[in-house]
Amino acid sequence: MTLLMIADAVTVTFKLNSEFQEEESESDIIWFLILASCGYYNVVWISLGFVEAVRLEEKAVHWSWSPRRPAWLMANREVVAVGLISTGVRAPRPLFRWEDAQPTDGEREVWNQISAVLQDSESMLADLQAYKGAGQEIRDAIQNPNDIQLQEKAWNSVCPLVVRLKRFYEFSLRLEKALQSLLESLTCPPYTPTQHLEREQALAKEFAEILHFTLRFDELKMRNPAIQNDFSYYRRTISRNRINNMHLDIENEVNNEMANRMSLFYAEATPMLKTLSNATTHFVSENKTLPIENTTDCLSTMASVCKVMLETPEYRSRFTSEETLMFCMRVMVGVIILYDHVHPVGAFSKTSKIDMKGCIKVLKEQPPDSVEGLLNALRFTTKHLNDESTSKQIRAMLQ
Repeated sequence: MTLLMIADAVTVTFKLNSEFQEEESESDIIWFLILASCGYYNVVWISLGFVEAVRLEEKAVHWSWSPRRPAWLMANREVVAVGLISTGVRAPRPLFRWEDAQPTDGEREVWNQISAVLQDSESMLADLQAYKGAGQEIRDAIQNPNDIQLQEKAWNSVCPLVVRLKRFYEFSLRLEKALQSLLESLTCPPYTPTQHLEREQALAKEFAEILHFTLRFDELKMRNPAIQNDFSYYRRTISRNRINNMHLDIENEVNNEMANRMSLFYAEATPMLKTLSNATTHFVSENKTLPIENTTDCLSTMASVCKVMLETPEYRSRFTSEETLMFCMRVMVGVIILYDHVHPVGAFSKTSKIDMKGCIKVLKEQPPDSVEGLLNALRFTTKHLNDESTSKQIRAMLQ
């Protein structure tokens, strides 16, 4: 077996000795354990079917092999990334089964709650995609302030749109509660985050679906300036009518407090991501007895697995459609952003458990039009990108 290390990154080339390949059957696996220096240390187990990477804090470089999975390592270390490599003996199996994950009895209660929220997600996206705005009516009303007919036409055009915007905002509150329920389930003792993700595949899938919806919603919102323009016109008109002591029927549905909260929501470039980021931060701050690593390791594991699924040709070839590919990329970006908001030093630090260079590289290998929204989310929604600790190379990759 050979181990190749290049610069600060760890690049490992594995060649199993022929005698091991001849002696070992598919069911009789030899585990090779390699500790490679890279700030923290990566432990890599190689079997005839797969590779698992483990983050360590010890500083030592050596390698050894054992005829079975080292139990002491599993008992004392947390798996933070899983890279699956086929050796031709056994087909690799990804950690996440997006398409066929079914809830177990233990997951079903939370799964049903989240499913009730997610069943409305497609209609929300369809409504947002069909949102055309009242730009022309508003311009006509502003240019002709004394024309009562044009004022009424603009107002009658804007009011149903504001009701639709309220529905989007209220859905964000439902997503916020759903995310907190998922985080409780996927981070609680006694299991590690990785064990949770492996045991509770249906909940992991729902977490992924929330992130998938969130990135899609924000991409559509960023491309639609009519939303901000319509709501600004609505606020100005309401304020003007209050000065004139007039009460409009729509205020019964969108009162001043609701309008203020909606205004803050839509002022964000990516309002749904901002909502989920705040929800994740709130979850960590409210659960002080829960180690923050339970949350950050859950997020970093999901990011790492998504990256592996995207950069490994064998997995890419299994994606049934372009939308499945986009699903995986949106989930990866979503968990990166949540990690960056929750982790004290963020996702871009050298000590981060997310390979940010690798994740950005995977995105940049896609057609620019399909990933520009995701790259913008990393540019403008993350918290630590512009920190001094962020490498110049990563900043340059996102310019």
